[in-house]
Amino acid sequence: MSLLVIDLGSSSARTLLFDDDARLIDGAICSRKHDFFTDSAGRATADAAELRRLVETCLDEILNHPAASSIRAAGLASFAGNWLGLDAEGEACTPVLTYADTLGRSEIPALLTKLGGRADAYHQATGCRLHPAYLPAQYAQLQRAQPALEARISRVSDIGGYLYRQWFGREAPVSYSLASWSGLLETARRDWHREYARLLVGENLLSKLPRLADYDRALTGLRAEYAARWRPLRYTPFFLALGDGAAANIGSGALDSSRIALTMGTTSALRVVKDIERVPRGLWRYLVCAGLPLVGGATSEGGNVYQWLMKDLLQDDGGLEDQLSERPPDGHGLTVLPLLAGERSPGWQPNASGTVHGIRRNTGRVDILQAHLEAVAIRLSLIFDQLKAPGATVAAAGGALQSSAAWAQMLANVFDSPLQLLAEAEITARGVALMMLRSLDGMDPAAKPPRIGRVVQPDAQAVSLMKAARERQVELYRRLYG
Repeated sequence: MSLLVIDLGSSSARTLLFDDDARLIDGAICSRKHDFFTDSAGRATADAAELRRLVETCLDEILNHPAASSIRAAGLASFAGNWLGLDAEGEACTPVLTYADTLGRSEIPALLTKLGGRADAYHQATGCRLHPAYLPAQYAQLQRAQPALEARISRVSDIGGYLYRQWFGREAPVSYSLASWSGLLETARRDWHREYARLLVGENLLSKLPRLADYDRALTGLRAEYAARWRPLRYTPFFLALGDGAAANIGSGALDSSRIALTMGTTSALRVVKDIERVPRGLWRYLVCAGLPLVGGATSEGGNVYQWLMKDLLQDDGGLEDQLSERPPDGHGLTVLPLLAGERSPGWQPNASGTVHGIRRNTGRVDILQAHLEAVAIRLSLIFDQLKAPGATVAAAGGALQSSAAWAQMLANVFDSPLQLLAEAEITARGVALMMLRSLDGMDPAAKPPRIGRVVQPDAQAVSLMKAARERQVELYRRLYG
């Protein structure tokens, strides 16, 4: 028997098959790349129909694998912080708005005014800050700028709900996991916070919010068109979507406060499964599922910075990475804020952007590369300091870290903590498989810990140097943003 996982991330759509021990089956992965549409105004959107086409193509391919003949269940992870509008026929009538879209930053002052002095109460209730990454600001911007388009929306959906609406011919609930990324879920009660929805955006949005359910609410019975196309899946249960970050924590074995998950893919995040009385100012609280709160912080920079540097800006021919490991920490004379896609944790500045200070005529390509990678590590250390607990270990995963051993060392140095680099290549998809087994068989995900590739230890001298670099970055941020 096998488990089918659909992993719709920020840069690719993939389908994978796992066995009943949550191990990836040999050769059972299909992938298609995609990019968000971005512009200088701050848009970061995706085309729902194109994402659907890519996912369906991956499903077509994976069903040719021999292990696909006996699929028990299907699960889905999607990039969290996404929503779109569906019309009365269930078709997408807006682009998919993403966590990286900052067009709604112009709405923040008005939303803060509506909250009055209750910004902290809102943060504690929903786990989210008022920020353009979340639904209230994005929907308010759409409602103000495109009222005719907003009027066409019959239901707000996540991308998983849109896919299921097409495949099953009926509305799918949104999972607690995805809803907790919206800025409108009251996480303690696992219900929409109607007061804040009404206050911040109005009855229009409130009446269009989807039903809620836990991730293990399954849909079965594909529409005739898809039942014929995907015969092995005709009666397979499809679990609701998990947020990719939540799934990555489970796949990393970070199931309680003793283990902090660091994921560095297109973007970066540090997260821990634990309950807390108050959410720290720089962090958020989401949900993996009912009973599993997730506390952490995410940045809009990660592998996207590495790719921009190596491919677009520096046009690396393969030699820069080797030079990084030979360089002393903070030896470039630069102070960088790597906020190329704006800022989420820890400062939540809606107007933040990338900044490089200290460039001179002798500044070279490796200087720029090293300074930016160290800067990303420093930004993550500000989140790490709010999460760390005595004795906690850091489990690190993600394609960006696999691309750069030097970057992993930078992170260990700036955290002043060992990093367990996981040997599991598909952490998010693995987490989905584990959560499916939790529901199907009652299996405790802790019974299937991930494999550890190697442990990166901090270097004492580098730790001291990076503390000075962090102080400079914090001061530059303070001067620019207060």
